[in-house]
Amino acid sequence: MFINIVSFGGGTNSAALLIGLHKNNIPVDLITFADTGAEHPHTYQFIEVMEKWLAERGMPKITVVKAVDRNGNRFSLETECLRSHTLPSIAYGYKRCSHKHKIAPQEKFCNNYPPCREVWRQGEKITRFIGYDAGELKRYEHSRKYNETDKKYNNRYPLIEEWHWSRNDCIRQIEAAGLPQPGKSSCFFCPSMKRQEILALKERYPDLLHRAIALEENAMPYLKSVKGLGRGYSWKERYGEETPC
Repeated sequence: MFINIVSFGGGTNSAALLIGLHKNNIPVDLITFADTGAEHPHTYQFIEVMEKWLAERGMPKITVVKAVDRNGNRFSLETECLRSHTLPSIAYGYKRCSHKHKIAPQEKFCNNYPPCREVWRQGEKITRFIGYDAGELKRYEHSRKYNETDKKYNNRYPLIEEWHWSRNDCIRQIEAAGLPQPGKSSCFFCPSMKRQEILALKERYPDLLHRAIALEENAMPYLKSVKGLGRGYSWKERYGEETPC
């Protein structure tokens, strides 16, 4: 018994990955998407479009998973930050937010998914497809180091290893498949967002920028190593008022 799964991120690379798997007749048994509760609206919209595309080709529906607290209640990244008076951990140079709200919910789902459990019971590994493009060699090499010691998953990176698709190749594949471009996939208060992305957020979704600034202000009295969501500056100071383009 074998299972092929895809960790779908809602962005360009993972969309191109699904397109490539279909084009190359590689079966997919499970597609998971971890919803932090703070994705951009265009990401949620693209997932709906992608699901229709998948259904038309007989591919699995996207299984949305979410982090929950010890009582089983929804626990979004925004809620966690507000309760703890902190910023997303990436603001401090860590990636705990990604592990807790992206990786962990997907692994928890698979740990309890009967077909996955059966594969492991038989002493086999699950094949997991990851969408790193040909320009992400450092991420690829870092991830690949752990493959040999991973007892549960055999990670494959076809965008790099088999198809050699760059970011631009991924964009072209999405266009050729008749799909819209997904846009930036991240939380709307991600400290890694670039200036133009924050300005676009302000223009398209001002209510989300207000929520991001409220989260920042909530953490402000407790910040020591950073000044705000911009790490060296606060979003409120730079983008809270009218900002020249």
